[in-house]
Amino acid sequence: MTTSNTGTGDMDPTVRQELERLRASIDNIDAAVVHMLAERFKCTQQVGRLKAVHQLPPADQAREARQIERLRSLAESAKLDPAFAEKFLNFIIAEVIRHHERIAEDTNGH
Repeated sequence: MTTSNTGTGDMDPTVRQELERLRASIDNIDAAVVHMLAERFKCTQQVGRLKAVHQLPPADQAREARQIERLRSLAESAKLDPAFAEKFLNFIIAEVIRHHERIAEDTNGH
């Protein structure tokens, strides 16, 4: 039996069960990603405070470049599009830098 695009009402029960199983796995992975990002940001907040206290710049371009290369390599090994992985990391890095700038302003009164 084929599925329709009108919802799950007329879907084959076996297909619906498999879809629900896969979606439950996706939901679990999404939850894990959120928790991992929260832990990552806890660490980067500590880095931001350390940088602020020692008046180091919020961004470290050499570190960022190394991380991008590392993540691209990991993505390739995991069969994930390295360009997507780089975009994702750049998004995270931009947010981290924004946090570090705010922490520096709060710490150093600028």
